[in-house]
Amino acid sequence: MQVWEAMGGGGFEEIIFASDPANGLKAVIVLHNTQAGPALGGCRMWNYASEEEALADAMKLARSMTYKSAISGLPYGGGKAVIWGDPSKDKSEAMFRSFGRFLQRLNGRYVTGVDLGTTVRDMDAIAQETSYVTDMTGTLGGSGNYTAEMTAYGVYLGIEASLQEAEGSRSLAGIRVAVQGLGKVGYALCRYLRKAGAELLVSDVNGALTDRAVREFGASAVSPGAIYAQDCEVFAPCALGGVLDRRVLAQLSCRVVAGAANNQLAGPEAAAELKARGILYAPDYTINAGGIIATALELAGSGAEDIRRRVETIGPTLAEVYRLARSAGLDTAQAAGQLAEAKLAALQRP
Repeated sequence: MQVWEAMGGGGFEEIIFASDPANGLKAVIVLHNTQAGPALGGCRMWNYASEEEALADAMKLARSMTYKSAISGLPYGGGKAVIWGDPSKDKSEAMFRSFGRFLQRLNGRYVTGVDLGTTVRDMDAIAQETSYVTDMTGTLGGSGNYTAEMTAYGVYLGIEASLQEAEGSRSLAGIRVAVQGLGKVGYALCRYLRKAGAELLVSDVNGALTDRAVREFGASAVSPGAIYAQDCEVFAPCALGGVLDRRVLAQLSCRVVAGAANNQLAGPEAAAELKARGILYAPDYTINAGGIIATALELAGSGAEDIRRRVETIGPTLAEVYRLARSAGLDTAQAAGQLAEAKLAALQRP
């Protein structure tokens, strides 16, 4: 990767590499845009294959967070931190406290929270060194799976809005939904969908989670490699990003793609291909914004009821994206980008 070229071409403001050999910390903090307010985005810990992969992931996620905050009308920019390591064996309190000291040096330009591979306990360790962290013990974000629940609730409402656009009805009764990934968000989404009468096809690399969904929701289990080709109305990717590549697109047999995963498109051409095939794509940073909405509103002092009401704006925001795509002849990713950029311009501080 040509880092300077990538930063300039993508509008990135700052990249910080953090290292502490005493506890094994290797982290990247990426600030994409702070024009509307401090960068907001979680701290991920993942066992990347290389330094370049870790940096590329942090950059993609940080940019997505800018657009997610903007399209949701939140006074925050986008940022992301990734810690390179195996969260099952490499993490320690000392590591996260060290990360917190690096975060403190940014003096509030970036606020972090729980993400893939990190926990409330990790945020508690960070909070010993800085106040620029969320999802600690005693907060809403640190209560059970609250952030995941709000993300799932927003995705559920987004699926309803997408069905309204694609099929003329938002009812989920009898609708077949293929859910890829049964982590905290994917599993909570299944609960919402089943309660609304959807028929679930589920897949996860963790067979125990698949078995649990079969028992609890009456779902049909599908092998991870076969989930894309299922005959269904909705394909909901809720695992890692980049899933919508040429190979997967060729297998899809659905009317709507709407899920919780970040950065679902392998590239911009994927959105154009979905449009050409008549498959409605719900842009990921629009439909999965429930978690960031919850975090931003809690930081502003709002309670659970106000947060839930704000998450319920995800459906109308998606409807706005779809109207723009129709009227301007755009694919939905292009329409979401235009809408987010317009909102970002309106939010920018003088």
